Parts: sequence; C-alpha cells; structure tokens
Amino acid sequence: MSSHRLPRHVLPRRYDLNLRPDLSDHVFSGTVSIEVDVVDPVDALVLNAAELSIHSATWTDAGGTAGCVVDLDDDLEQVRLTPPGQVASGGGRLDLAFTGVLNDRLCGFYRSTLLDPDGTTHAIATTQFQATDARRCFPCFDEPDMKAVFGVTLDVPGGLFATSNGAEASRTPLGDGHDRIQFADTIPLSTYLVAFVVGPLAATDPVDVDGVPVRVVHPPGRAHLAEFALDVAAHSLRWFADWYGIPVPGGKVDLVALPDFAFGAMENLGCITFREVLLLVDPETATQRELESVAAVLSHELAHLWFGDLVTMRWWNGIWLNEAFATFMELKAVEAYRPDWEVWTGFGVARTSALDVDSLASTRPIEYPVVTPEDAEGMFDVLTYEKGAAVVRMLEQFLGEEVFRDGVRRYLTEHLHGNTDNEDLWDALEAASGQPVRDLMQAWIFRGGHPLVEATTGDDGSVQLVQSPFRYDGEDEGVRWAVPVRLRTATGEHRLLLDPSRDATVVEAVADIADLHSLNVDASGFYRTTLLPSPGSPATERAAAVADHWAQVLAGRVGHGSFLELAGSLADDTDLGVWQAILGGLTTLDVLAPGRFAGPAAEILGPPIERLGWEASPADDDRSRQLRGLVLAAGGTVAAVDHVIAGARALWDTPIDDPAVATAVVVVVSAHGDADAYAECRERARRAQTAQVEQRHLRALTRFPGSDEVATLLDELLDGGIRNQDAPYLLRDALAHQWHRGFVWQAVTDRWDEVTSRFPSNSIARMLEGVRSLVDADTDPDVEAFLQAHPVPQGSLQVAQHLERRRVNQRLAERLATS
Repeated sequence: MSSHRLPRHVLPRRYDLNLRPDLSDHVFSGTVSIEVDVVDPVDALVLNAAELSIHSATWTDAGGTAGCVVDLDDDLEQVRLTPPGQVASGGGRLDLAFTGVLNDRLCGFYRSTLLDPDGTTHAIATTQFQATDARRCFPCFDEPDMKAVFGVTLDVPGGLFATSNGAEASRTPLGDGHDRIQFADTIPLSTYLVAFVVGPLAATDPVDVDGVPVRVVHPPGRAHLAEFALDVAAHSLRWFADWYGIPVPGGKVDLVALPDFAFGAMENLGCITFREVLLLVDPETATQRELESVAAVLSHELAHLWFGDLVTMRWWNGIWLNEAFATFMELKAVEAYRPDWEVWTGFGVARTSALDVDSLASTRPIEYPVVTPEDAEGMFDVLTYEKGAAVVRMLEQFLGEEVFRDGVRRYLTEHLHGNTDNEDLWDALEAASGQPVRDLMQAWIFRGGHPLVEATTGDDGSVQLVQSPFRYDGEDEGVRWAVPVRLRTATGEHRLLLDPSRDATVVEAVADIADLHSLNVDASGFYRTTLLPSPGSPATERAAAVADHWAQVLAGRVGHGSFLELAGSLADDTDLGVWQAILGGLTTLDVLAPGRFAGPAAEILGPPIERLGWEASPADDDRSRQLRGLVLAAGGTVAAVDHVIAGARALWDTPIDDPAVATAVVVVVSAHGDADAYAECRERARRAQTAQVEQRHLRALTRFPGSDEVATLLDELLDGGIRNQDAPYLLRDALAHQWHRGFVWQAVTDRWDEVTSRFPSNSIARMLEGVRSLVDADTDPDVEAFLQAHPVPQGSLQVAQHLERRRVNQRLAERLATS
C-alpha cells in the first residue's frame, strides 16, 4: 500500500463536527469527535490533516481518556496520534481541537467574495473537498471507502445563512453574536462529499419533490434567476428516482450558487454547490446552449446522489464509475426534459474532444493507477467524463436499455451505502444480461485509445470489417477491442461484435460495400470510421462523419482540401451539430493559418448565413436560433465576411432580443474591435445582470486584435482583476490568439510562480490547453522545455497530452504552409 494511503486498522463510524468560521479575519476554529472501530491493536492512530494547527487530541475507550502526542507529516498530509499505551481492539473515540485559514485557493474550507451592485464586498465561507481536501478543514479519514455518518454543527454570526448536508435541526443563539446551527445526521458518506456554506445568502421557498424539499441558495436579489433550475431539478429528481428504482437519497436538496468555485459543480449530498453561471439563469437572455449547460450540469450532479453518493467508488482510480455514469445519466435526463434539444446529437460532437485526446500516444486508460493526491486530482478530465460516458452508452446500446437499467438497479440495491469497483458493476450487468460484460469492457477500461473501423472486400468477395488503433502519429501496436458495431444498410440496422482476436469480421448481412450506409448508427460507438455520410443519414451520423474526417486530416491521412470539399457538400445542412463539427475544423485551420482560409470558409458558410440572416423568426426552435448565432459568429471571424462584420457593428449599440444573435454580435465586434470597443465590452461584463452575459463579454476580451488591449487583459488576469475561477480559462483562450499568442505565453511564463500559486490547482493544466495553438516559429524552442522545467503535479498527464497535441498541430501547419 502506498505511504499516502491510510492503514486499515482503524475505521471511522461517526463524526461530530463543530466549526466556527470567522469571516472577518478569514480563519476558522473547530472540534471533531470521531467514533471509530479498532480492527487490530495499534500503537498510534493515523488520519489525514493538512494546513491545520491541532491544539489538542485525546483518545477515549473502555479504559478511559488519555491525551495523544500529535505528529504532523506535511508531505503525506497525515497526522499520527499516539496515546500513552497501545490501543486495543474495539470501539473508541478521538477528540481533536484545531484551527485553520479560510484560504483563497477555492479548495478545502475557503472564502468566496460576494460583490453587491454598489461595489461592497461580503465574505462567504464554503467548501470544496473533492478529491482530497476535507483534510484541510478538519482531521479525518480522508479516503472514499472510509464512510461514516456526519453530524455537523456550525457557529455562525447571527443573521447569516448557513447550510450543510443535512436539514437544519435547530438554531440556538449563543449570546456572543453567534447562532449555533445543528444539522440532521447524514447517511454514511465519504469525506469528500461533506459540505457547508455560511454567508449573506438567501434561499428560495422549497419545492416539494415527492417529499424532498428542494431549494436554490443564491445571492440576495437573484431569486428570479432560480426558477429554471428548480424546474429542471424537480423533473430530473423524479426521473432519476423512477429510473434507478430508489427514492431520492437524503432528506433535502439545496442547490447553492457560489461567486467563486473552481469546478463547475460538486455533488455533495443535500448541499450541491455550483458556479453561478451553471445554476442561476434568465431564460429570456440565455442562449439555448447556456440553458442546456445549466440543465446538463444540474442533472449530472443530481444523478450523483445515487451513483456516487449513495454508492461510491472504492478508490480514486475508479472515479470514472462516478463521473462517466453521471455524464451518461445527465444526457438521458435532459433528453427526457427537452427532447427538442437533441442532446445525443450534441454529445456526438462533445465526445469528439475525448476521441481527440484518445488519439494521442500520451492518452491513458479510463481507469488509471492513483497513488498521490495529485494523481487523484488529475483524473477529472475528458477521458473520465466524455470517453467514459461514451463507453457506457455503447455498452447500454449493446445490452439493450431495459436490460442495462435492470443491471444498474441490481448494482445499486446490492451496494447501498457502500463502496464498489468495476467488478461489482460487471457482476450486476452480467447477471441481468447473461452477456460477458467484463470481457467486453476489459480493453475499453484498462487500455488507452480506440479503434478505426473500416469496411473492406475480402479475397472471397465478402464484406469485412477491419479494426486498427486510430492514432494521429505512431505505429499499430497490435491493440484490438471487442467492438459492438451497429451498422445500417438499405434493409435496416444490423449488429455484430468485432472479435479482438481476429483481423477481420465478415458482415453476413451485406453483399457489397456500396450497400453500407453507416458503420456507427447514431454515433453510439466510441470508434471512428472513414465512411462518409449517406443521403438521409441522421444528424448524429452526419456530425460524427465530419468529425472523423477532420481527424483524418489531423493524422495526415487525407488533405485539408478533402475536408473543405466535405464541408462544402453539407453547406445546406440545417443541423446545429453538423455545423459545430464543420466549424471545429474551419476554426483550427484559421488558428494555424490565420486568414488563409477565409475565402473557402465564406463560401461554405454563405448558404446558412443567407438562409438565417440576423433576424430571428417566430417559427425558429431553440436549435435553429443557436445555429444562427453560431454561423454568424463564424462568418464574422473565421470567414471575415464584410457584410457580417458590418451587421454586427450596426447592432453593437442596439438592444437585441435574441440571445444567440446578441452573442454573435459580441464575438464579431470583439474580433475586429478597437480600444473603445474593448472598454465597452469590459464595462458590460461588470454591469451584467446574469452570469451568462458576464461570461460572454469576459471571453470576448480574449479576441480583440490590438496589442494594447491584449496587454490590458493580461494585467487584469494576472493581477487579480478578474476572479481566479475565470482567469485561467481566459488565459487558455488568449493563448490561442491569432496574432498575440506568443506575447501571452511570454507573460504567463514570466509570472509562472504567481499563476500557479494564485489559481486553483485543478485549473493550471486546463489553462495550458492553450499551448496547443503555439505553433509559430518564435515560440517553438521554449514551450516544451519550459513545461519540462516547471511540472504541473496535478496535471502532468494532461500537460503531456497538450504538448503532443501541439506537435500534431505543428505538423498540420507545416503541411498547410507547403500546400
């Protein structure tokens, strides 16, 4: 067992935690009583603690109470408590008193800042414990399989709002200006799911969802922005309870919007925390994409109440069991909520980001060894979420939806309140289906990469399917998968399983390759194909075919001209997902060869721009409105169409009813704007009435062409003028700036120590995604050398992937330059 892991001689049963946050001095004090079972006699009790001062520690058992010697190990983030004599087997209790700092790094017990419209600031104390930061709030057994019941009590300044995992059980004035708030006991939880929030916040009236009260906690004056989230939450909770066959876990659900939050959201049982932009929204001013983001993230976190909170992975190498499944379930819930949004088409495009990383030699298996806290933090990536969800969906389609659901219900019921690993899920699915699920999933979970499936004609004239690993670069290492293939011919859909031990599989139902209409029906398989879309194929397949063809361009298997030809053949397509796939390729061409492909892009975008125009129609559905904004934004940037740019400028100072058109105007004007437009854009972000409008304008700041504007933005990002939760992602976008990315990179490297100490640790590797665009000769020598000399422990694998993906872009840029 790794030295970072706790011994299993002592197991927690219950915590009674009392905390008193001081919002003025940004510190906190606390006590915790931990009831434990001693499995084997020990000389000392070892648990986790980090960045805490422990003032006293006692051990109580049948023999009485004794003080403990306290030894902190900062490197291992552990504390060793040694009583005078050996600790005997049986029950006992640890009592500790401690203090800590409400940090500004958005992890552990930290402070967030609420800004009033008049500029007054107010402190909020809140938590983010996943993956290994509960130990920064209180001494604990901070590993997911050491579940216990939590009784939480908070001493808070009178008049402040407070919430935690359990419902408020009592509130007692203490006579010193504080109220003592005791919360109901939780079900057995892992420490990373414990949460509490204290500050000048308000809550909506509860909505009753089959006996479970659901509230949105928000800054004062923003209750009107909570209605959409409450509607989604009520729908998704009922849908999940029915699908899982288990009532909503916990006694209540609080959905908490925070001004500063490093993640998108966090599934703490009963106290789910969010970035404001992913919870509070005005449907009148939000785009379809923004509304779908709120619905998806909210449904994702609610799915976790069962798959993650009620039943939890045993160790962090199995985090995909939580996150992949919740991503898959969010899509099913949102599909049921708004079928017209066609979320599976959108996911077909989103899964492209996972296929992209998985095409690198530096990819990793979905399940990957986790030894250190940094390793655990690095697991929260596109391979865990999007690839994992895509593989889960592929398995569901192979087994059948009802059989799959029955297996999941069996899995949850057998492991209520427990911890599991892959084998437990495979057992339940095999029992429900009679299929060899673990054999099927072995390579998908424990090997990186994915196959390219192609149709060929065998020597005997038969149609055969052949698989090979798809890589942007590198040799075929002989890895093969059991691939569940869904294909379509003129006679209908056919299914077969490619045998990983055979080079080719004969397709008995097809006499001629020309009869194949699709090799990946509904894009439900996590593999690529080279088959171009057939007339009348569904949008999911058309979008996937475009993305697969673009991947062939990146790999150097076909030229960029072939992609432009395919995109041109789809110029009259009316589907949002298809255009998202097309613009993914066109945008990359523009980044790697600025301005060179404006002409072809304008030709491709001409039909939808002419068809959709700037004026919304009452007959438009949400996806059509989103498509209008998408093609207009691209028309004014990638294609640099004069009349689109002029149209955006004409609308810049005009109230716009359609949020998608308003977004397109901001994108186009910023790409061609001057200093006055930059100042106006920044001011609009400051006075925005919703987080969505604020984010549109903040991201637009990264597009301005002037060097002075870029320098102004960098000063704000690196000096704290923009919240730390947002700054790393704006720097990522700025690193892709067509004309100034080298300048941005130099600024980041010059102030690297500030960047890594100020920004949330989980955001550094995400910020560095921007280096993929650094293909210019003047930045070429130092990017890899700098990052080798300045490693990112929480994202070493992601950084390696960014650098390899950068090399893929460099090779494409070289091919473009010589073509």
